[in-house]
Amino acid sequence: MRILRVLPLAIRMVALVLCAVAGTAALTALLVEWLAPWQAALASAAVLGALMGIVVWRTFVPLRALFRALAGTVAGYRDGDFSFGITWDRYGDLIELVDAHNALGQALRDQRLSLVQRELLLDTMVQNTPVSMLLLDPARRVVLGNLAARRMLGDGRRLEGHALDDLLQQAPAAVGEAFARGGDGMFTVGDDNDPDNGAEDIYHLARRMFRLNGRLHELVLLRKMTAELRRQEVQTWKKVIRVISHELNNSLAPIASLAHSGAELLRRGQYEKLPIALATIEERARHLEGFLRDYARFAKLPSPRGEPMALPQFVEKLRTQVDFAIEGTIPDEVVRFDPAQMEQALLNLLKNAHESGTAPGTVALSARRIADGWRIDVLDRGSGMNESVLSNALLPFYSTKRSGTGLGLALAREIAEAHGGRIALLNRDGGGLCVSLVLPAQMSS
Repeated sequence: MRILRVLPLAIRMVALVLCAVAGTAALTALLVEWLAPWQAALASAAVLGALMGIVVWRTFVPLRALFRALAGTVAGYRDGDFSFGITWDRYGDLIELVDAHNALGQALRDQRLSLVQRELLLDTMVQNTPVSMLLLDPARRVVLGNLAARRMLGDGRRLEGHALDDLLQQAPAAVGEAFARGGDGMFTVGDDNDPDNGAEDIYHLARRMFRLNGRLHELVLLRKMTAELRRQEVQTWKKVIRVISHELNNSLAPIASLAHSGAELLRRGQYEKLPIALATIEERARHLEGFLRDYARFAKLPSPRGEPMALPQFVEKLRTQVDFAIEGTIPDEVVRFDPAQMEQALLNLLKNAHESGTAPGTVALSARRIADGWRIDVLDRGSGMNESVLSNALLPFYSTKRSGTGLGLALAREIAEAHGGRIALLNRDGGGLCVSLVLPAQMSS
């Protein structure tokens, strides 16, 4: 019987049938001695039928149980239950099927355990991150809100199932205004008039749309930026103090030395050399005055006051203050911007172009209409900028010139962004730099 158990099912059944037929034939031969031939045949057929029934029953009843077990485990897998296993040691070919089925179940259990562990890790990270996170469904109801979001918008209560608009009504007004503006942005929560008492917090709002299970969802991130911005503010002030101290020392030290020299000249009666000393003192004092004036202008830039300006007349006014060529044709159209601020921005750009080492007469200005507004380019044929300078040129107080304040490009950028535009720097083919100032279409009339 041990040999039969390891034989394939078909061979085992054939062997059992042959054994039953052989046994029946022997029984028939034995019964013929006592019974009539037809009675012996009938008795043998009855015995053969009983034996065949026993063979079929012993063979297929366990198979039905196995198939029911397989169907049950498959149903469990479909429902996400991978805890089932099957034990089978009857037929060799079916043992391979059962082993493969059990291996599949083990693989699914391992994957489920790995997924559960990763979900727990992800949930722990999401819940404990200092960034407030909200997942909104198409109806703008909260699907998921982490602990930081609960503290900010729900006084620590769960947010799931609540409408975002209801939560914003209970939140500080600045939060609701930030959401109402749409898109990403920064806002301040607290007392703007008393930022030093620790009650003011600065947040960055980021919003992203994506599809989840075929439906459009929105991920909202509210990141508290107060500490980071305070650190950057301190570093900026340190840099400002270093730059101002350096410039003051460069001007005051020669002034003090020349004043002392002038006093000595007076004492010795050498009056003919006094005008040179006084002229140098005046030159350094005017340089220092201009330096401080540039800083004050950058720090106190007011909001732009848009006025309709004819573009050709505005460009001609610029040419009376600094020399440049006109590339192409200036469109005869009216553009709306703050003329004083825009004049200051372009004068700074044109001055930088002249100081770039460009040949005389190669500084040019062009203006043209583009899809999203207006573009004004200041062009030169100087040495251009390397990658490091390009990435830092628009930062305040960054300068590659010994006497530079690092405010010309930064001020132009502030003015462009205050008008809702932008500024960009690009090295030109053949050498030189192109500084593009873009104004949005809504600024034009």
